[in-house]
Amino acid sequence: MSAGDQRSGEIAARIDRIPTGRFHGRVAALIGAGTFFDGFDAISLAVILPIVVNVFDLGLAEAGLIVSAGFLGQLFGAVVVGVLSDRMGRRPTFLISVAIFSCFSLACALAWSAESLLVFRVLQGIGLGAEVPIATTFINELLGARKRGRIAVLFTSLVAWGIAFAPLAALLSVTAAGPETGWRILLAVGALPLVLVVWGWFALPESPRWLAEAGRVAEAEVIVAKMERAAMGRGQVLAEPRQHPAQGARRKFRMAELLGPQYRVRTISLWVIWFFTFFVTYGYQVWLPTMYVRIGGLDPSYSLMLTLLLGILQLVMTIVAAWLIERIGRRALFMAGFIIAALGGLFGVVTVGVLGHTGWPALAASGMFIAVGIGIPSVALWVYTAELFPTRMRGWATSTCSGMLRLSSVVSPVLIGSILGSGASPGTVFALFTASAIIALVMVWIFSVETRGRVLEEISA
Repeated sequence: MSAGDQRSGEIAARIDRIPTGRFHGRVAALIGAGTFFDGFDAISLAVILPIVVNVFDLGLAEAGLIVSAGFLGQLFGAVVVGVLSDRMGRRPTFLISVAIFSCFSLACALAWSAESLLVFRVLQGIGLGAEVPIATTFINELLGARKRGRIAVLFTSLVAWGIAFAPLAALLSVTAAGPETGWRILLAVGALPLVLVVWGWFALPESPRWLAEAGRVAEAEVIVAKMERAAMGRGQVLAEPRQHPAQGARRKFRMAELLGPQYRVRTISLWVIWFFTFFVTYGYQVWLPTMYVRIGGLDPSYSLMLTLLLGILQLVMTIVAAWLIERIGRRALFMAGFIIAALGGLFGVVTVGVLGHTGWPALAASGMFIAVGIGIPSVALWVYTAELFPTRMRGWATSTCSGMLRLSSVVSPVLIGSILGSGASPGTVFALFTASAIIALVMVWIFSVETRGRVLEEISA
């Protein structure tokens, strides 16, 4: 092992011994604000979709196309900017992604037609797709092994907080300004993170793990020293850092390594799990509000309230996931979530599809079961994925998995919109949710590895 590789390993070992504190809190506040608005902006159009449908006189299939267009942009952003984060660093790519989605959130609010809204959603999606995988990678690289899962899950839950806040903000804006103006106000709120970009340019440090891996060890040591001083300033006694046994010679980033012999099984199994997890997540988040109104006969304002309730349920499940992830481990947590989601979908198949109860209570009950179950893996997959790959390709690996999320979020709204627009039974939609949860469950059961309590460099060796 060269002197540079040894110093890089020492940086990782020093980070692992530092307890979470003020330094982590300041960085998490900066990055977390962007993550919150990522969730808010990603779902805001779906929340007020019934209003947009009426404003632009859209059919269900056309509405699904506009929603999916944004997710198509997110797919591009996730994959392309993920590569840049491993080459350029976490800090600049994070700030660029926030700037992109903020600017085009404002553009969406000013859209004058369905076509212009579709174009702006694609461009907004590039920033949205890039932000969360970069933010998750960054947070993981700052945390030690002991509480990494719990803290990273709580951080990632900010996406769910943003998703839950969107229907509340929609209800307030529509009530205050009316449907014609209220939906534009809601989308304009998504431009607020532009303030974060200016603040973060001066206050946000680079990931020391990434700096060390890139050979910029002296810069990494300055940041780690600040973290250590912040911990010792609170009276913490730090143990001597130990070189991780799994540290080896530094290697250059190669995109193809993701599908090389060492990581191929992890990569492909994760892609499948991500795709079907978020096929369910975006399927119910996008279409249940419209199904309440078009199929269940519910007033649109009450539909927003039910959507808010589902968001609150998902928030509760993120707290449950954070509490359990270091107790029962990642594998058992994922399996429990997929089983609950599959049972919720099956409940919808029976009540809506077989028994013909198409009123909003049956739709809402099934949706709540699905939200409770799928909310667990949808928040915990981020930390788990970032744990499985080395620093040189962590951003790329996380982004490709996020790309599968974006792919599923393109496919799911269009497919479900086509099913509903064709006049097929809503039970077919719940059957798709059930099958998706079962496929993900099987993949976790066969291919997942446990990462609880293990340092990043050991897991990815």
